[in-house]
Amino acid sequence: MSSRPTWVLVVETTQGIGQRKHGVARVLAHVAGSREEALAELERQARGYVPEHPSSPRRRRLLRTGDGFLLVVEGAWQTFASRFTVGELLADSDAPPAPRPQDGEPAQAEPPAEPDEPAEPASDPGEVDEDGVPVRPAWLGRRDLP
Repeated sequence: MSSRPTWVLVVETTQGIGQRKHGVARVLAHVAGSREEALAELERQARGYVPEHPSSPRRRRLLRTGDGFLLVVEGAWQTFASRFTVGELLADSDAPPAPRPQDGEPAQAEPPAEPDEPAEPASDPGEVDEDGVPVRPAWLGRRDLP
């Protein structure tokens, strides 16, 4: 059984003014489901989005693009843009742990990772200086660390 893809909704917006203008990307939300469901949520987010600049907007235009939306806000002196995109999440270095299977669902067997043993047990600090600080750091020589 294949799980539903997770879509990430991202806004890239202009921050700062004048020569200090720069783009910043921020994740708005995650959507589990179809790409169409993710695009519908992205449109809802784009329609309600209020950018920091310009402080006195004169004109606001929301455009549909191939992968999302583009919000163009004209101010008294400058124009600012916010791009809303949807992308399928393929990897996340800080993802929460996978949910446990519910009763009745077969558990997927994964071999447990076997880390290498540290060169020295962490509980034995070895030689210490006059302040009680280990002379040799506990991580030095460990093969299970990157």
